[in-house]
Amino acid sequence: MTRVPSRRLGDDALRAITRRHFFRECRLGIGAISLAALADERLFAAPASAARAAVPHFAPRAKNVIYLFMEGAPSQLDLFDPKPLLVKHDRQPVPEEIVRGERFAFIKGVPKILGSPYRFAKHGASGAELSELLPGLASIADDVAIVRSVTTDAFNHAPAQIFLNTGSTRIGRPSLGSWLSYGIGSEARDLPSFVVLVSGGGQPSGGTSCWSSGFLPTQHQGVELRSQGDAVLFAGDPPGLSRESRRESLDALADLNRLRLDAVGDPEIATRIAAFEMAYRMQTSAPEAMDIASEPESIRAMYGTEPPGKPSFANNCLLARRLVERGVRFVQLYHRGWDSHGTNASDDIVHSLPQRCRETDRAATALVSDLKQRGLLDSTLVIWGGEFGRTPMNEERDGSKFLGRDHHPRAFTIWMAGGGVKPGITIGETDELGWNVVRDPVHVHDLQATILRLLGLDHERLTYRFQGRDFRLTDVHGHVVEKLLA
Repeated sequence: MTRVPSRRLGDDALRAITRRHFFRECRLGIGAISLAALADERLFAAPASAARAAVPHFAPRAKNVIYLFMEGAPSQLDLFDPKPLLVKHDRQPVPEEIVRGERFAFIKGVPKILGSPYRFAKHGASGAELSELLPGLASIADDVAIVRSVTTDAFNHAPAQIFLNTGSTRIGRPSLGSWLSYGIGSEARDLPSFVVLVSGGGQPSGGTSCWSSGFLPTQHQGVELRSQGDAVLFAGDPPGLSRESRRESLDALADLNRLRLDAVGDPEIATRIAAFEMAYRMQTSAPEAMDIASEPESIRAMYGTEPPGKPSFANNCLLARRLVERGVRFVQLYHRGWDSHGTNASDDIVHSLPQRCRETDRAATALVSDLKQRGLLDSTLVIWGGEFGRTPMNEERDGSKFLGRDHHPRAFTIWMAGGGVKPGITIGETDELGWNVVRDPVHVHDLQATILRLLGLDHERLTYRFQGRDFRLTDVHGHVVEKLLA
């Protein structure tokens, strides 16, 4: 098992417990302090300098990941998983035995079945069944793998998003991108190994915890790049300061920090040195990478980009391709607005859902096609999906006349392309109502294990010792979905 080496409890180990770590952990209460007092030397993680070498466990199929996270949970029943029985019994009460004892986020009483108002058709040689709302995806059906049987443990947005990213519903665990950065490092010297791009009206419900490094060294945390102004806040030089002066000041500061690091062994000092150096290099590398105006007009038209500087999913998809070309290991895009409850026209499946598809379908399709034409799709894993699914019943909150679906953790759909994934397949099946998975269930931990495998990492061996135990992304769960592997 790969782990950070243990150390004897002494001055060095005590110094590795930073002030930030102390206050973060003490918020859990006096009981945590009491437990720490009774624990042995395995409680203490080794400093960042002792972290494992960035070497995969076996030959990777993918080098990079672009994760298109549809924040709010797209309706699988209106996009990927056609259910004629729902259409046949549309607006009829669901059999009471199905929902007896079931917990919902908002549905009360015995809800009515809601058939999809959209037509489905088979596409490509694979015969993938897709909604009319996804014409772009239909055009590349033979390049993607559709998984209709994903399940999760959480049914509210923030915990479900954090769970999908970190393997736990509790805040404080490292995210998938951080684990990859820690496990196999980055090929980008002048850009972070883990980059986040946001569109659709702000951060996800789970906030920055979705790209947190948790207890891993903070150099592995996701870095959010902005579409307007400076790509990274406070990375630019103040007016009147030359590049030479900035370089000299950083060199002097690094010398002082190294002296302090040698004296106290605080792992965060090493991270701080690396962060200052990265910020300096990003002053030139980030503007160049973010300059989508330098792309040919035909490419920008392919993605359907907005004017440079305007936050949009299309712009972010093109940026994602440019970032992986420059060696960024993990790029995660969040696009908000998929929470189709049906309380009004801005969150229903008749008005809002088609709008979200118009905002994303063309660009996501262009990303896969563009990677393929550049010879990058084989080494880049593209993932599309949300945090859970939607119910087969109409939510009808407070008697609303708009059509919408409540949260549903039992079954949802994602698609994947490139990076060692078998193309042109559909995995998994739900029952006639779309309520339960009946074939090839894929738990969130299974999905995480499979992503790690595609990048050459064994999810059971990629561990980090913290507070007396070896943690991993999948905790004590997860199996690789062999059917997904090419």
